[in-house]
Amino acid sequence: MGKGDWKNYEEWLGILPECIKEDPLWRLEAYRKSLFLSDLAWWDCEKLQKNPLGNARMSQLLRSSGSVSANVEEGYGRGFGKDYARFLRIAIGSARETRGWYWRNRQAIESEIVNHRMNLATEIIKMLTIIADQQRKR
Repeated sequence: MGKGDWKNYEEWLGILPECIKEDPLWRLEAYRKSLFLSDLAWWDCEKLQKNPLGNARMSQLLRSSGSVSANVEEGYGRGFGKDYARFLRIAIGSARETRGWYWRNRQAIESEIVNHRMNLATEIIKMLTIIADQQRKR
């Protein structure tokens, strides 16, 4: 499925392959939402491509949004405790950066989309912060 085949988070959940959904990491809502944010950023970059000033910002947005779920994945694969918390903190930083890039791209992306993505990033930050704090205490 490509762009236009899903319109929201619930529909997006339906397109994911079973190998991702069967992974124990899938139980983590912050992980699911970070994958969703990364997919949204991909499609939002189409708008940035149309603006000559958007090319550099486009790569920053894609890098930071993809880094959120990538760091959750890597940290989860290393076990639990302080090492996992360290990767979660990196993921939190990437989510904050993604939120910032959406704000900086507000001239090229509709305000309701920017607000949605910034709110989603904030939600992910809150969830990951709680998990990171729990892991740091292990």
